[in-house]
Amino acid sequence: MAGATIARQTGNSATPATPDLAALKTRQQAAWSSGNYAVVGTTLQIVGEELCETLDLRAGSKVLDVAAGNGMASLAAARRWCRVTSTDYVPALLEAGQARAAAEGLSIEFMEADAENLPFASAAFDAVVSTFGVMFTPNQDQAAGELVRVCKSGGKIGLANWTPEGFIGQVFKTLGKYLPPPPGARSPALWGTRARLEEMFGADASSIKAEPRLFNFRYRSPEHFLDVFKTFYGPVLKAFAALDAGSQENLRTDLHALIVRMNRSGDATMIVPSEYLEVVVTKR
Repeated sequence: MAGATIARQTGNSATPATPDLAALKTRQQAAWSSGNYAVVGTTLQIVGEELCETLDLRAGSKVLDVAAGNGMASLAAARRWCRVTSTDYVPALLEAGQARAAAEGLSIEFMEADAENLPFASAAFDAVVSTFGVMFTPNQDQAAGELVRVCKSGGKIGLANWTPEGFIGQVFKTLGKYLPPPPGARSPALWGTRARLEEMFGADASSIKAEPRLFNFRYRSPEHFLDVFKTFYGPVLKAFAALDAGSQENLRTDLHALIVRMNRSGDATMIVPSEYLEVVVTKR
């Protein structure tokens, strides 16, 4: 899933390859359904809280969380007394989010939905959010169009997207060395660039604000992080499963070296800052 668009050479010219987006979506859904992303998603909760503060959400606002995972941003919005609908295309993650909401006594509607074909009327929500979710859709322009469509005029679209240069962007780049993305597929990390955001949202936005932020991955050790991601984080789990034993060992070595290079803990634990772009799009 990491890596730039690949061109197919024909004679002296390069024409973009056309990816099979339906097949890619099927593979991605299988990846996110494997393992248990909720184990990782729970650790990212502060990102949802900070995004909701940046959006300056008001009590009573209708908020849609797209590709919500186990409800990081959904819970944050509900804590601010918003009327929240939490959506994802992995039912198990919605169930995990529902359990979290029930434990805190929060009222959230959970619904299975495809980010590229949202089952809601146009202009139905005051705010639409997605934290490290919608960026992984195969058809990026269609997904962005759906976020815009269901947001009311003057409403806000709030996003948290990993950047290409940040730690997670580099993790996906490393995976791409061993399992190159399908020809023509766009890198999810493009959602973490101002240029791509302008392409997707510029025509419908009165403003686009994008600020780099850091999330610190805090684990017991680099080995602990790798074990958690190999077991629970679908894309990494699937990558290792697709490789032979030798390639698995080489991939683990490369990822371990990346962690060690970026680790700022100064001891045996892991504290790795990962850059993401916090985005607020105000719809015209």
